[in-house]
Amino acid sequence: MTTTSPSATEIIGGPERFLKADLSQQIQFLAARARAKGTAKGNAALEDLNLKVRQYSALSIAASGLKPTQRELGVFLDLDPSQIVALIDFLEDRGLVTREADPRDRRSKIIVATTSGLEIHKDATQRLLKAESDSLKNLSSAERELLRELLLKIAF
Repeated sequence: MTTTSPSATEIIGGPERFLKADLSQQIQFLAARARAKGTAKGNAALEDLNLKVRQYSALSIAASGLKPTQRELGVFLDLDPSQIVALIDFLEDRGLVTREADPRDRRSKIIVATTSGLEIHKDATQRLLKAESDSLKNLSSAERELLRELLLKIAF
């Protein structure tokens, strides 16, 4: 006999029944839950582009024109070097970015989006903006701006 875990909709009362738990008032938990839900929506929006939100993040910085080094990209995205190498390898294998010599330090490589990468980035950005709008549909535009301001203060 095999048993499977119930889905969220099969749980009696759904996850809302836990709103009275102390955990539901903890900012770190709420931020992690909001991030997980947003990432899931983002990944779904990018699925047919064969991208995940994390890969998009690296592509987005590469497409920004800021010419980050792999190290700078890792610091900004808060990822360790092996994770950055894997992300850049994936994007480079797809022809979305290239590694170029850094004119400031020839030992470093800067990450630059290719023409194809810029096109995919544009499409992916539109998809993610829609997913973000869907995720934040219960917030007014003023609340969205306040949330953005507060998250910037926390993140940087």
